[in-house]
Amino acid sequence: MSTTAVTPLTTEDAELLVATARRVADDAGVTVSVTVLDAGGHLLAFRRDDRAVLISGETSNRKAYTALQLNTPTADLVDAVQPGGLFHTLPTALERPLLFIAGGVPVHRDGRLIGAIGVGGGSPEQDHGFATAAVQALA
Repeated sequence: MSTTAVTPLTTEDAELLVATARRVADDAGVTVSVTVLDAGGHLLAFRRDDRAVLISGETSNRKAYTALQLNTPTADLVDAVQPGGLFHTLPTALERPLLFIAGGVPVHRDGRLIGAIGVGGGSPEQDHGFATAAVQALA
């Protein structure tokens, strides 16, 4: 069996993700915090703005972590964590609490998960759009 190597998410990639999310948010008049994690959940890049909502930095971290752990955009998980949803009790089973608000997006290369981005500070829909635009710029 052979495996094909996939280039991991680099610091340069992470900086591009942060810069793109910031630019798109700034263009929309929204101040955000952005977190980028590698495939192992290690922080590669972070931008916190003191003009953003105080908790937006922690929010962006948790959104990125959630997208990474579940390998899906957090916007797709909102219904699953409602009472009776598929993931309603999942946060208590993991070592870190998850945050299921739109704005976390996994990053793939050649079909493999290589990291995640989390954006916090705008509305859930805006944060999801900023994170998605950043991932598209990396492609």
